Amino acid sequence: MTILSFDIEISDVFDLAPGEDMEKYAPFHISVAATAVHEGEEKLWFSQQPDGTPALNLTRRGAQDMLEYLAGMQDQGVMICAWNGLSFDLKWIGHQAGNLPLAARVALNSYDPMFQFFNQKGFPVGLAKVGAGMGIGQEKLMHGADAPKEWRAGHFDRVKEYVIGDCQMTNLIVRAIQETGEVRWLTNKGTISIEPMPRLKTAAEVIGDPAPDQSWMDTPLPKTKFYQWTQELSSSEEMIVSKATDKPSDDLGPLFQ
Repeated sequence: MTILSFDIEISDVFDLAPGEDMEKYAPFHISVAATAVHEGEEKLWFSQQPDGTPALNLTRRGAQDMLEYLAGMQDQGVMICAWNGLSFDLKWIGHQAGNLPLAARVALNSYDPMFQFFNQKGFPVGLAKVGAGMGIGQEKLMHGADAPKEWRAGHFDRVKEYVIGDCQMTNLIVRAIQETGEVRWLTNKGTISIEPMPRLKTAAEVIGDPAPDQSWMDTPLPKTKFYQWTQELSSSEEMIVSKATDKPSDDLGPLFQ
């Protein structure tokens, strides 16, 4: 199955305290986004000012175009992936496009290895930590919190390279998980830990799986936090979930960066 990973960067600048919920500063606005087919086409999504320079935010039409592109590729059988894409990226693409129902449909059909990892371990893990643990040989080019500042400072090429790089990393990690049947990550102690993941599942499948054991945690992160926004679309929820579960997974994708 062809893999396509996507990622967004926001333009909102704020100082996040340790342990603080990022959603406190929502709604977020997208500055630039990227899509990358593994060993294939790579695209940047941003809007331009009249003089041709990048605009602060992606327009509503631009966000809708990206959303339709992802949905179209998904309908063609492409494996749409993102690191924490269920909770973050697709929610804010849908918000900026003014089309949360379509964003939810794509999200529930997408592959989010971070969400699947969370549902097995009870805690999230960052893309950089997994990249290091899987030995993919590519690193993040900046910290996610710096991207809005760099974009506002006019360092557009740096942010474009960064967002494309994260898509490339996600593609490589997805392939490595498929090949090894496990997730390896670099712990805070500097050691490598391993979690079996014999098959990547769609977000809809993971939502249907039992919640993780978090009895050992003082302040566990609720599983519902990742997908609650898709369930709040009550008028179209039944249709969205139905579409997300129509196609069983036969293969085997700046919150937790």
